[in-house]
Amino acid sequence: MNAIEILERLVGFPSVVGTANGDIAGWIADYLENHGAKVSLLAGPEGDRANLFASFGPTDVAGYILSGHMDVVPAGEPEWSSDPFTLRAEGERVYGRGTTDMKGFLATVLAAAPTFSRLALKRPVHIAFSYDEEAGCRGVPHMIARLPELCAKPAGAIIGEPSNLRAVRAHKGKAAARITIRGRSGHSSRPDQGINAIHLMADIMAKAVATAQALTHGPFETTFEPPYSSLQIGTVRGGQALNIIPDHCAIELEARAIAGVSPIALLQPVRDGVQALAAKGIDIEWAPMSDYPALSLAADAPLAKLLEELTGAPCIPAVSYGTEAGLFQAAGVDAIICGPGDIGRAHKPDEYITAGELAACQSMLEALANRCTA
Repeated sequence: MNAIEILERLVGFPSVVGTANGDIAGWIADYLENHGAKVSLLAGPEGDRANLFASFGPTDVAGYILSGHMDVVPAGEPEWSSDPFTLRAEGERVYGRGTTDMKGFLATVLAAAPTFSRLALKRPVHIAFSYDEEAGCRGVPHMIARLPELCAKPAGAIIGEPSNLRAVRAHKGKAAARITIRGRSGHSSRPDQGINAIHLMADIMAKAVATAQALTHGPFETTFEPPYSSLQIGTVRGGQALNIIPDHCAIELEARAIAGVSPIALLQPVRDGVQALAAKGIDIEWAPMSDYPALSLAADAPLAKLLEELTGAPCIPAVSYGTEAGLFQAAGVDAIICGPGDIGRAHKPDEYITAGELAACQSMLEALANRCTA
């Protein structure tokens, strides 16, 4: 099967984040086993989802991980020109949910598997496909924790998020949380008889805005745009009608951190406000949603130099989106981003990738494997 044929199968699995993924993980496992890989399906704590780890070549020496996620964001937008879970070809472009983010990369890895199998690899090529990346990288930590039993410490991990096949050395970390306040409803003419959840949340929101403003004063890392850490409230929900005291209010907020700054620590001033209200007897809940670290790979790192040679282009210092790369680096494995397609096409109707982008990525992966024979 070529990369487009494989991509057609992968897109056909509606592996939306937060749902069971046994069908797509099982198909990939069977495909790789049929090409001689040693495959492990690693069940997550949810019970209906699994990560996949596979190896070509010896596992007792340092090799390279090709990392991607099997889940995709939902595809409910009415602007889709065709079924988002049926691959549609139009000239050089192939359309479907996940074609760019990031089943296109998965397809090129699988299309290169016969080459991996034929080569006399002295260093292994590992494949690490995760679940629920789109929910804040929830699946891959369970796989990373098991790496010591699966292989020798890898020489590096290539995370195939869409980067126009340019290697990327850095991205910000991220943490997110949901805050919920439960008050007491009543007629708006008698505010003394209710508890207004929106009014209480206003104090929390003011703390978040003040924290966001303080972050603009640094510290700074000029490779990023903006060059400082950030915090924002992304959603607000509450109330039923204008003349009803709102008994419920919930917000979701996120922090994005430059390298060397803990994303979850950026949220702490807001969490302190939540704890202060809880101490006063307010029914308030703090629910973590995601937390992953920044990526920062040195320009002279061997992995950066290797990807520059394989792609024929200098590394991009940083991107604004986040990936699983920071989690690999935090576990002691050098990591870098490099994959086909453009991030600007992701999470949109009529997401697409081109045949040429897939072919170029497959060639790069096969060139990497050839280096592992020396």
